[in-house]
Amino acid sequence: MIGPIAGTFRDVWASRSGRIGILTLAIAIAGVLLLPPLLQDPNAQFNILEGAVPPSLHHPFGTDQLNRDVLARVVRGAGISFTVAFLSVTLSITLGAFVGLVAGYHGGWVDMLIMRLVDGALAIPRLFILLLLLAITQHISLALFVIVLGTTGWFGVSRIVRGEALRIRHEVYVQAAEALGASPKRVIFNHLLPNTAGPLLVAATLGVGDVILLEAGLSFLGLGVRPPTPTLGGMIHESREIMLSGAWASIFPGLAIVLTVLAVNLVGEALRDSFDPKNATS
Repeated sequence: MIGPIAGTFRDVWASRSGRIGILTLAIAIAGVLLLPPLLQDPNAQFNILEGAVPPSLHHPFGTDQLNRDVLARVVRGAGISFTVAFLSVTLSITLGAFVGLVAGYHGGWVDMLIMRLVDGALAIPRLFILLLLLAITQHISLALFVIVLGTTGWFGVSRIVRGEALRIRHEVYVQAAEALGASPKRVIFNHLLPNTAGPLLVAATLGVGDVILLEAGLSFLGLGVRPPTPTLGGMIHESREIMLSGAWASIFPGLAIVLTVLAVNLVGEALRDSFDPKNATS
C-alpha cells in the first residue's frame, strides 16, 4: 500500500504544477495548524472606535471595520474551510463510491434504477439544492453544514466509480475470484474498490477546491457558518462597506481562497496525469 502511494507522490512531485500545488498547500496547512497559538483572538476588538487599520508590524494584514486582526481571522477562516472541505468531501466520496460500486457490480435493473435516480439528481443544480436547504434552516451548525455539502456532492462521483466498476467487473481475475466462490462483498472490497482508488483520489482532490469555493460563496451570502465564527467568504461579506477605505480586509481573505483553490486544482490535475499518462503534458 505504501509503495503505490509513494509512487503517486513522486509522479505528482515530478510535475512543476504539482510541486507548486503541494508546496502552497503545505504552507497553508502549516499556517492553519501552527499559527493560531501565536496570533491574537480572531474575535477580539482592540479599539472599535479606531476602525480599520492598514497593515503594520502589529497587524500584518491590518484590521477590519471592527478593529479585529485580519491575519488571525484569515487563519481561522482557512482552518474552517479546510475542515468543511475535508469532511464533506470524505462523506461525498464514501457515498458516491458505495452507490457506484453497487450499481456497477450488480448491473441490470439495479444499475438502471440507481443511475436514473442519479441522473435526476444531476439535473438539478447543486447550488440550487444547497440554497434551498440552507435557506429553510435558521441556524446552521458546522456539522450540519458539512452534512449538507457532503450529501449533495456524491452524484458525479457515483457515475465515475460505476463506470470503472463496470469495466473491471468483466476482468479475468474478477471472474476467477467469483468462480472460486468469492462473495459479492469480497469482490467489491478486494478487487473493485482498490482499482477505482485512482479516479476516486482525483475526484476527491478536485472536490476539495469546489467545496472551498462553495463554502466561501454561501458564507458570503450569509447562508454558511454564522458569525462571529470567521469564514473567508463571510469576511469578504462583512468588509464590503469598507471596500474602498479598507480594501485589505477583503483582499487577504480573497487571496487565501484563490491561492488555496488554485493549489488544490494543480495537485488534482497532476494526480489525474499520473493515473492517465496519455493526458500528461511535458
